[in-house]
Amino acid sequence: MAPEHASSDERLPLLPTRRATRAQASYTLVIHGGAGTMDKSHSTPELRAQYKAALSKALVAGYEVLSSGGEALDAVVAAVSSMEDCPLFNAGKGAVFNVAGKNELEASVMISVPPSTHPSVPATRRGMGITLMTRARNPSHLARALYLSPETAAHTMLSGSPAEALGEVLGIELVDPSYFWTEQRWREHRRGLGLPEEPLPFPGEKDGHDQEEVPKELLDQLPTGTVGAVALDERGCIAACTSTGGRTNKLEGRVGDTPHMGAGFWAEEWHVEGWIRKAWMKATGKGSKIAVGVSGTGDGDYFIRLATASTIGRRMKYLHEPLEKAAKHCVEELRRDGGVGGVVALDNRGNVAMPLNCSGMYRGVVREDGIPKTAIFDDDELD
Repeated sequence: MAPEHASSDERLPLLPTRRATRAQASYTLVIHGGAGTMDKSHSTPELRAQYKAALSKALVAGYEVLSSGGEALDAVVAAVSSMEDCPLFNAGKGAVFNVAGKNELEASVMISVPPSTHPSVPATRRGMGITLMTRARNPSHLARALYLSPETAAHTMLSGSPAEALGEVLGIELVDPSYFWTEQRWREHRRGLGLPEEPLPFPGEKDGHDQEEVPKELLDQLPTGTVGAVALDERGCIAACTSTGGRTNKLEGRVGDTPHMGAGFWAEEWHVEGWIRKAWMKATGKGSKIAVGVSGTGDGDYFIRLATASTIGRRMKYLHEPLEKAAKHCVEELRRDGGVGGVVALDNRGNVAMPLNCSGMYRGVVREDGIPKTAIFDDDELD
């Protein structure tokens, strides 16, 4: 376990060190909580309300950072860690089990440009992925801490207990693997393998939550999804954060798209080239810089094969496609190859895209007005 003093700042909201100075700050946060396996016919108004409340809570956590002039990186980690703490989602506390009945978690962060609060981070260092975590209570915190510590971890992906040991030194809270056990996910795991659901490994456990708050049957069964967030801060920086328990009953040691840069997550910025395009951008008051962030959810093996997240950025950069068109194309490409899922994406003009190719994706957005808007199923409107 981590020292008692080590995790205090990691468990608190990631608040900024300064407040916004602009009268009209521009910032946006978009999140997802997983996609692919929801059945609307089996849902109830109460169950849908429970999920939407959890999504709204995550949006508010990130909004509090952005509205105080904070960094996009801190905002996405605040939003994602809120969902990691909620057993409704396949991440952190609600993570699914692999074929051996264990939880192996993954997370990542990526940013269009290093945060202003850490000027020592090289401009070329833009992301960190971690996989096969078994003790990090909030994998998103670990990914952030390792990213911000290039002197500790100069790499772009780390795995297993060595990564967690580095995180513990940096103040990340580690827990016993039993923390991630929940009855609902355990029963799904056993049912999926055709094995008896009982006896339970931890009979009588409360899972760290009031059992009345955790439905007996979750809305997504045998999930493959993740949780994720993309934020634009008042400086024009975009950050993405993604976290997951992976696929239900995945093989031991399987690595998905969540820690795989360019597959399940992406963030970058570039300047428009060509005098005609530059002149047009200037004339329309848009500036010459374009930035984009993406977080994906669904069947990660397909995201890896198609490099889905980075391809969205490449279509915007080289084909000059708007965000919505590029994101929709890549999600349809997943469908063509048999991959189920969706993405949330955001550019530096505040445009949001949330395409999906399946029955549902927990999703939401909050802008400067501070009003969280959420949706679940494919035909839902944000409200």
